[in-house]
Amino acid sequence: MANPARTNPHLPVPPIARVARPLARFLRIESASGIVLLLCTVIALALANSTAADAYHRLWHTHVQLEVGTFKLGGELGHFFVNDVLMTVFFFVVGLEIKRELVAGELRDARKAALPVAAALGGMLVPAGIYMALQANALGQPEFRGWGVPMATDIAFVVGVMAVLGRRVPLGLKIMLLSLAIADDIGAVVVIAAFYSTGLNWLMLLLAAGGFAAVRIMNAAGVRSVPVYTIIGAGIWLAVYKSGVHPTVAGVLLGLLTPSEVWIGRDALRLSLRDVLGRVEDENDDPDAHELAVMAFAAQESVSPLERLEHKLHPWVGFAIMPLFALANAGVHIEPSAVTEPVAIAVALGLLLGKPIGVVLFSFIAVRLGVARLPQGVTWPVLLGGGLLAGIGFTMSLFVAGLAFAGHAPLLAEAKIGILLGSALSALLGTGVLLTSLRGNPRAKSPH
Repeated sequence: MANPARTNPHLPVPPIARVARPLARFLRIESASGIVLLLCTVIALALANSTAADAYHRLWHTHVQLEVGTFKLGGELGHFFVNDVLMTVFFFVVGLEIKRELVAGELRDARKAALPVAAALGGMLVPAGIYMALQANALGQPEFRGWGVPMATDIAFVVGVMAVLGRRVPLGLKIMLLSLAIADDIGAVVVIAAFYSTGLNWLMLLLAAGGFAAVRIMNAAGVRSVPVYTIIGAGIWLAVYKSGVHPTVAGVLLGLLTPSEVWIGRDALRLSLRDVLGRVEDENDDPDAHELAVMAFAAQESVSPLERLEHKLHPWVGFAIMPLFALANAGVHIEPSAVTEPVAIAVALGLLLGKPIGVVLFSFIAVRLGVARLPQGVTWPVLLGGGLLAGIGFTMSLFVAGLAFAGHAPLLAEAKIGILLGSALSALLGTGVLLTSLRGNPRAKSPH
């Protein structure tokens, strides 16, 4: 049955709908972008294993540079432009998603957050532990640095797989995996900042800190100019880039600093609209351009900057930046023997075994301790299927692999093969477990 508030604009919108609508839109974009991401991955793999492989690799190794007087900034097209510049926008949206979950999502309530946080913690520690155990003999060597690679979850692919399964997947599992991925992203950012940053330049870090402080002060002062924030954000990105910390960390922090409160409340907007509407309906008194501009500003600021930016940027990230990242990073020449290389095995097993073991084990502990409970419609077999899907690391795993094995091309290639193998097997097994455990549940409960 349709929601009456949807068909009659004069009826009030239930508060739950204001939370459900962004979530539904997020899931739709993620599921569609997951398909695009898969296509770009297949294209990259096909090119890297064809006669066009040399041209493919030359393209992404093309040097690009911005030069103004004596100032020069640049690098390879794939590494610098895609991984350092465009992925900062990706991480900015990650920061927005994290803040949304913290202020209005599952992570806002400590009891509701307990399960996805515990699952995310297990889903990071156990895969890293499996990798380190398998690479214990390489302690202190470049191979050991890859322990962070199998810790990640790619929510776009996970949502895409759940979309294929349809409405049999309980809404509770979707929300839990989304929250798990957000908590997972927080862990990934901490790992990147703490363990994959080298040669810190403290002066640049101080300048970046000053930029973040300026953003905070402008937020408090009510500055709402996007171009101003963009300029300051670019300066912060440059300072972090020059500091030795990966610049994507700047994107996450800027996302977290984005205000989640509206500047113009509903009552003020309603009164303003009524005044302008009265002027429009009065044939002898037309509103001037200034009044209309103020009205447009009021309408814009009745939506929080966080929601507005996420609404605008999320499609660009899902359908442009992430596919470009896949095209630039997923293309690896696959040799059958490479699958048996130690790094590839450690990464694949970390994703395939570590993720579901960590997710289910830590969730079980949280439930037994009484600090969490399983969502409605989610049983332990269903959670196992979700834990297997969480082993689809892909985007973040490829990103961390590029940092962990920078300057070690053979190890990076092995890690990529492990990521692709582990993610593919996780998707297949997770789908199989969910289909089996959800048999007889053709239509999961929906909020609609």
